[in-house]
Amino acid sequence: MSGPKVVLVGPMGVGKSTVGALLAERLGAALRDTDEDIVAAQGRTIAEIFVDDGEERFRALEKAAVAAGLAEHDGILALGGGAVLDADTRALLAGHRVVYLSMDVEEAVGRTGLNVARPLLAVNPRKQWRELMEARRHLYTEVATVVVATDGRGPDEVAQAVLDALELKQA
Repeated sequence: MSGPKVVLVGPMGVGKSTVGALLAERLGAALRDTDEDIVAAQGRTIAEIFVDDGEERFRALEKAAVAAGLAEHDGILALGGGAVLDADTRALLAGHRVVYLSMDVEEAVGRTGLNVARPLLAVNPRKQWRELMEARRHLYTEVATVVVATDGRGPDEVAQAVLDALELKQA
């Protein structure tokens, strides 16, 4: 299979970057994060892109970053929380090992800390997160090869659960 060894999807704050780094280490692979690719290419934060250019422009950048990551990267690829909103992106994910890292709202609130750097959670974070998940959960599930719940688990435990679910051997 060409492309990434594992693609991580899920909501903001679920731990895609943290778990991705652990998976990369355990599999002897590199981690690539599409949000970090966008920030590096644009020279500004995702929040700044949202404010300055709007969500539509950000989603276009995200779509391009995901397509590039899937085509160019052979390690662990972590996608931004909203990447699955795009139908073309979902189609590109077909045939890849995609892991949906899931969590419930209370866990999300604790992890994101109601962080103002997350533009889609700026007002009433609990309500916003629930609405985002209602809109996205079925999309995460649609693209996922496996679903790994993160609730009450530390990053090491989640990384091991991903390896076990995908039956991947550590390097």
